[in-house]
Amino acid sequence: MPAYVSEAIVLRTYPFQEADSVVSFLTRDLGKLRGVARRARRPKNRFGSGLERLSHVQMAYFRKETRELVSLDSCELIHSPFHMSSDYETGLALDFMAEVTDQVLPSADPNERHFRLLLTVLEHLRGGTQNLWRAVTYFGLWSVRLAGLLPELHVCHACGVLLDDEEHPQRAFFRRTEEGLCCPGCRRPSSLELTAASRAIADEMLRTSITQASPGDFTRATAGDLRQFLHQRIENHIERRLLTAPQLEAL
Repeated sequence: MPAYVSEAIVLRTYPFQEADSVVSFLTRDLGKLRGVARRARRPKNRFGSGLERLSHVQMAYFRKETRELVSLDSCELIHSPFHMSSDYETGLALDFMAEVTDQVLPSADPNERHFRLLLTVLEHLRGGTQNLWRAVTYFGLWSVRLAGLLPELHVCHACGVLLDDEEHPQRAFFRRTEEGLCCPGCRRPSSLELTAASRAIADEMLRTSITQASPGDFTRATAGDLRQFLHQRIENHIERRLLTAPQLEAL
């Protein structure tokens, strides 16, 4: 079997057999993979704390093209999320990012842009809990964008009218079963509004890095409607509800 060493981010680890673990991890070069870590749940093992959720590691493994699971050999820790996980809110944010990445990305499909997105947002979160809601919103927006799930935010998908026309600005609405935003005239019952302020935040986040964001408070209330819109886009794509999103928004 060919041996690989990949820069990777651990997404999820769960028990397998008596003392082993199955690990889902995102590599920079080969995309999302799953592998078996033998004896990883024993007190003395060669993986240490490197298999913690969202650990940034160098992962060594063996891979056969005919097998779905790779065989993990060892991992060298580059950055640990341990100090961030000690804060409950930040820990939930990490769980959210790991769940979205694990659910949205297909297996063995290289996606370096999503890998770099994770690294950038994790670095931003290391700056403190005041960065949490900006980081979560930025990550959700770019995850949807990179997956090709983000519709046009300034045009009604039903009639084509411009929502941000300077002379006749329109309110924008969304609904789980709709493919994009709707103007008031095309709005269906039970639709929710995506405010102009939230659309402006999305525009800025799509144009600039999270490190170049405009100064000012970014709380849970900021762009909450945008995050709900993004969560619905993700859930429609994966055909299941996100487990961590409602816990995060309930903080």
